[in-house]
Order: sequence, then structure tokens, then C-alpha cells
Amino acid sequence: MESLQIQQNHQTHQADQAPQIPKNPLIYIDGLSKSYGNALVLDNVNLAIADKKIIGLLGPNGAGKTTLIKILASLLNQYHGKVLIDGQRPGIASKKITAYLPDVGFLDDDWDALKTIDFYEDFYQDFQRQKALALLEKFQIPLQNRFKTLSKGTKEKLQLILTLSRAAKLYLFDEPIAGVDPLARQEIFDLILQNRALESSVIISTHLVADVEKYLDLCIFIKNGKIIRFGNVAEVKEGFNNLEEAFKEIFR
Repeated sequence: MESLQIQQNHQTHQADQAPQIPKNPLIYIDGLSKSYGNALVLDNVNLAIADKKIIGLLGPNGAGKTTLIKILASLLNQYHGKVLIDGQRPGIASKKITAYLPDVGFLDDDWDALKTIDFYEDFYQDFQRQKALALLEKFQIPLQNRFKTLSKGTKEKLQLILTLSRAAKLYLFDEPIAGVDPLARQEIFDLILQNRALESSVIISTHLVADVEKYLDLCIFIKNGKIIRFGNVAEVKEGFNNLEEAFKEIFR
């Protein structure tokens, strides 16, 4: 009898942890865990996110942000739990509607902007060549200079423009403002929000909470691989002056 009661309590606890599912969620995650060897990087993550949202994935370095982003981008496929993007498991179908910007440079130093645009146009059916060219002209990025001759900031803008020139349904940005000055951070966020596809959703992974707050609809606080707070920004920062204060208190 005691064993039965323990089992029932465990089942009830698991049900309580299940995410509340919005109608037709763009992202649905249930019981997601991911380990590297003996290190548990994501620990029973549950999320259900409606579409047309700007979401901040917020946490310190090493919290599990990049691993979660890579799973959503279908770059990591070995994990436990259920992950759906627009009703599809991460894979070929989800990649067609997901644009991903990693936290490291990916441009070949011997290529130039035109060659990269040609590659993206061949590789992604939703890539908008004229949009990319217009943004490169706007930000005065040369078309035929090898990447090895460009500044770090110019390369970052170019990579951002390539990502935003896809007509994606979901954009994933992993630490897009790390290592840039405050003025450049605002420029990057403005570039993202003004040039993403209409009706799309954006997930921005960062530890710089103050810089991203005003752009967000929803925020996810992640620590040691666990989601410790998730909700509307206004709700999460209720009782605090700003989201950064709430972040510091919750992570204390």
C-alpha cells in the first residue's frame, strides 16, 4: 500500500510539472534532459511557447542556454524527452522554418559576402537575396572583400544579416550581443526586430539581462540546466524595478 501511494504521488508530481500548452504552440518541450558524460546539462526542462513572441533565454554562462538552443536548431539530437517545433520533432522539417545564429563565427575567412549569399541562396529556399543585399548596403559592408580583412564587428553584422534574410518562422540567436559595446547592442537588437520575418518568433540567449529587457514579451530564467522561472516579463519583474533586479534576486 505504501509503495502504491508513493507511485501515485510521483505521478501527480510529474503531472504538475507538465507545461501548460497554449493553442498550437510553436515550441513544446516536455521532460527534456541532456547530459555530456556524467554532467547533466539540461534537467527535466518543460516549456510551451505560443508563436509570434520575442523570448529571452536568460541565465549565467554554463546554465544550459547554448545546449537548449542547439537542440531547437537540430544540431544536438541525442537527448531524453520530447521536443516539438511547430508540431515537428527537430530535424529536416523544422530546419526549414528555423534560422540559427551561433555564438561563434562561422564564416570562411577566404570567402566574401557575395559568395556567402550565393551559398545561402542555394542552401535555404526561404533566403531573400535582395533583402540581404539591401541590408549589406545599408550597413556599408563590402561585397567582395575577403572576411579575413573585415573587423570583428563587421563580421558579426554580416552573420546577423544572413540569418535575418531567411523568411523563418523561428529565429534562434545565441549570445548575439556578447563582447560588443552598449551602442552596438542596441543596433543589433534593432536590426533583429526590424528585419525578422513578419509573424515570426525570436529566442535570444544572453546573460546581459538589462540590455534585452525592453525587447522581450517572455523570459525564461535557466540555472544549472533547470528552468527556474518562465512567464511574461511584466509578471516576472512584478515587485522589482526592472527585470535585472528580479533576475539577481531569483538567482541569489
